[in-house]
Amino acid sequence: MPPVLVLSLQGCMAVGKTTAARWLARNAPELTVFLEDSAAPIAEVRRRGLDKTWFEDYLAIQRIWIAHEIARWQAVQRQARGCAVLDYGAEEIEFYTLFYPRSIGADWPVERALAPELAALRRCMPARTLFLRASPGTLRRRAAADASRSRAFFEHTLTALLPAKQAWFAGRPGTDFLDTDPLTPEQVGRRVRAWAADAAASSGPAASV
Repeated sequence: MPPVLVLSLQGCMAVGKTTAARWLARNAPELTVFLEDSAAPIAEVRRRGLDKTWFEDYLAIQRIWIAHEIARWQAVQRQARGCAVLDYGAEEIEFYTLFYPRSIGADWPVERALAPELAALRRCMPARTLFLRASPGTLRRRAAADASRSRAFFEHTLTALLPAKQAWFAGRPGTDFLDTDPLTPEQVGRRVRAWAADAAASSGPAASV
């Protein structure tokens, strides 16, 4: 069986990743789409009463998320055919693991403490990533309009994590960017589908879509 080409969608909360992934699931039968899957790790963190502002608890939390993402990657390899698109991927977990402590002013040796787990996670990276971008004003409007999700962490993500996240992804090979400010959800979906088709046809250098 030929290997699965794994692609992922990234960006800030409320940028439209899940909306785009759902559009693909409805309109792009050539793709296998995996929506964001966070219920199980969130429930486990709550069950254990872990607090991410404490170093040892943070390590435990990230071990849960890393193990979950590795299992998700394995499921993608079993279930997908041809080309799979993930709403978030392993690179999101790696970024958050390394950068969240810095965003709260903590100088924790996370990479050293989680070296085996991060090494395993890095074997689950997508071939290409499409980073969806929007202005802060657009992101705030989209977050306010979506009552289906908790946005308690939104402002911290926007102001303390997003600048570092965009820079980190820009420095990673295989990352493309799509500015969504002027686009409707339908237009974003079509652009993402075209990007996936290009990624499947070529492994050329990263570009703007």
